[in-house]
Amino acid sequence: MANLTAVILAAGKGTRMKSKLPKVLHKVGGHPMLEHVMDAAEAAGCRDNVVIIGHGAELVRTLVGDRARIALQAEQLGTGHAVLQAADTLKDFTGTVMILCGDTPLLEAAELQKFYEEHVKSGAAATVMSAMMEEPFGYGRILRDEKGDVAGIVEEKDASPEQKLIKEINTGNYCVEAPLLFEVLRTLGNNNSQGEYYLTDVLAKLRGMGKKVGGVITADSEMIMGVNSRRQLAEAESVMRRRILERLMDEGVTVMDPASTFVEKSVTVAPDTVLYPFTWLQGATVIGADCEIGPNVRLDNVKVSDGCRLQFLCAHDCEVKESTGAECCMCGQD
Repeated sequence: MANLTAVILAAGKGTRMKSKLPKVLHKVGGHPMLEHVMDAAEAAGCRDNVVIIGHGAELVRTLVGDRARIALQAEQLGTGHAVLQAADTLKDFTGTVMILCGDTPLLEAAELQKFYEEHVKSGAAATVMSAMMEEPFGYGRILRDEKGDVAGIVEEKDASPEQKLIKEINTGNYCVEAPLLFEVLRTLGNNNSQGEYYLTDVLAKLRGMGKKVGGVITADSEMIMGVNSRRQLAEAESVMRRRILERLMDEGVTVMDPASTFVEKSVTVAPDTVLYPFTWLQGATVIGADCEIGPNVRLDNVKVSDGCRLQFLCAHDCEVKESTGAECCMCGQD
């Protein structure tokens, strides 16, 4: 989709992670969070994407490589300020900018594509992705007008008792038309308690200009989970692992004990293979059909032929061509 690009916010330090590593480089499912977001954006049809970097800029730049263009936010002055850093890079772009957060590793491409399609269909200048939360504490609440359009977003700390009862929350994902997005961003002020330029203020500005602001509710509230701490990192890991294993089981793979089986998104497992407890499959590992893998097997970048039986085994960067029941550690290349 030539008229769709993504701006991915990846400049934050993530102080609650208590780490020297930039937050977006922490791994979920064996891959950095930012990598998952870039994968989802690309699969949803976003092209010529821009990643906003800041804290740990060179490390993040190295991960991005040539997959996206880079814009530097030298000072972290809020989400609106972060997106504004992409203005020069996208100065000639006309179309939809999908704004995503680099610390949301569970984003699904199909849901982002549906989000974009609903935005285009509605004719809105901007559209917010929202979600329904039974326990919405801490999230900004979506305020809607009598037409069902988004009238505004109120943060938890600013919400009235009645507004705190609203269960529809802001996910932090937006579709906004350009160049209008950057025109409005340049008019934002920072007269607030944080002294920051808020992206949500763009919506209020657009409403004041008589522009339509829409909202699309995602049915997948897990997908929009942001990671700001080690505890949330573990929660995201658990959700991703569960989803990968559910997909494999739906495709005909037997997983004896999902709680003790770890498979990265990049792994391929053919039908009628059985994964026993304490199996770890990583990297570009490919498992053939009719295999029995485990217990206690760890494979990283390993190709396993059909019908193999592996147990009590550690292997990496190699190929297993015939069945073996060796209770040993095998490393190296064939």
